[in-house]
Amino acid sequence: MANLPLTEVPIVDYGPDEPAMARYREQGEARAGALRNRGPLLFTDDGNLDRAIQEAYSRCGFYIFEGVLGADELRDIERDVAQMLARAPVAKGAKVDRQGRPALGADCRAPTVSWVRPLSDPVGGTDYAHGRHPAKMIEPAPPKNAPEHVVQLVLGSLQFSDACLRLYGHPQLLAVAAAINGADFTPFNEAVWIKQPGLGGPVAWHQDGWTHWDDPALDADTHGFNFMAQLYGCNSTNGLWLVPGSHRTGKADIKAMVEAAGSDRLPDAAPLICGPGDVAICNRQVIHGSFANTSKDVRVTINFGFHRRTSVLGVTAGGVHNPVAVYDEQRIRERSQLIMYAIDARRQRFPDEQTFRYAPFAGDEHQYRWSATSVDLKDYNLLDLGI
Repeated sequence: MANLPLTEVPIVDYGPDEPAMARYREQGEARAGALRNRGPLLFTDDGNLDRAIQEAYSRCGFYIFEGVLGADELRDIERDVAQMLARAPVAKGAKVDRQGRPALGADCRAPTVSWVRPLSDPVGGTDYAHGRHPAKMIEPAPPKNAPEHVVQLVLGSLQFSDACLRLYGHPQLLAVAAAINGADFTPFNEAVWIKQPGLGGPVAWHQDGWTHWDDPALDADTHGFNFMAQLYGCNSTNGLWLVPGSHRTGKADIKAMVEAAGSDRLPDAAPLICGPGDVAICNRQVIHGSFANTSKDVRVTINFGFHRRTSVLGVTAGGVHNPVAVYDEQRIRERSQLIMYAIDARRQRFPDEQTFRYAPFAGDEHQYRWSATSVDLKDYNLLDLGI
């Protein structure tokens, strides 16, 4: 953590709400411990995802794969995240970094660096993202020496980090994607979340999907899932919270749930508790959110998600992660090439691993050789497949 260029501020709390928050965290940790949805990433002898993992993920809507990433990979990711933060704009809206160099993403058309006012919830109770964050979270008072804004999210992260690209090609995680979404699974989007200590803002309770809620064929996996790889781990103060099982009940009235709870502390929610190198899989339909990071611990989460092909093919969508477009076969194939480049980039860094074979490109692997000097990923996230 000392390697990241972060603003140091005094640790804060929720003021009058802190005793209630402390009890809520303790109770949530107990709920999380009782879910039986964590353990090593296991497959059967015939290559299928372990049945107990499938059951727990189906029941809860999330599962924690422990110890997936080794020390070398974590060091690679940490180095790249530190570089991304060092290259971030010196302030929101600036085109240069702290050293006067062109800032990260300054020449991109697609969204890249996202900012938040310290400990604030800018989207809760607004129409942002089709109004999917209907209730505002509690906003603790920021410390007096806090900056006006802090970086909280880097979108299109594969163009800025070879380590993130290599993680995207992780053979066991891609095998999980195939097990859940079918061998012809498609990409969603990728991002790096940086929940800064004493400054990181809350993210209001929401469900990610928006296109298929009224589809008669809706089921628990229609809107796909995200992998959430943890660089330093996460806890009940700086981590994500989820409502187990809520991915199976359709679109929820989150505003009514918050009103019934009497606060933003949903009574059935549980936090992700992860160590460094753990990777959580989280269904995009599960109700989830996070509280302001009042702790001394930074959370860095490497996010990347996948869909069923049937959920995106022929769909007209966008407007949240990318411009509105029709997701036809050509669009899906062009976006899916990133998986192939990621697989080859990982093969070069970890040659002793068994390489994943991505079915839609079977036989064409030789066409996708990764080189940072010959493959241009700039603005690739304009092709994200958001639903």
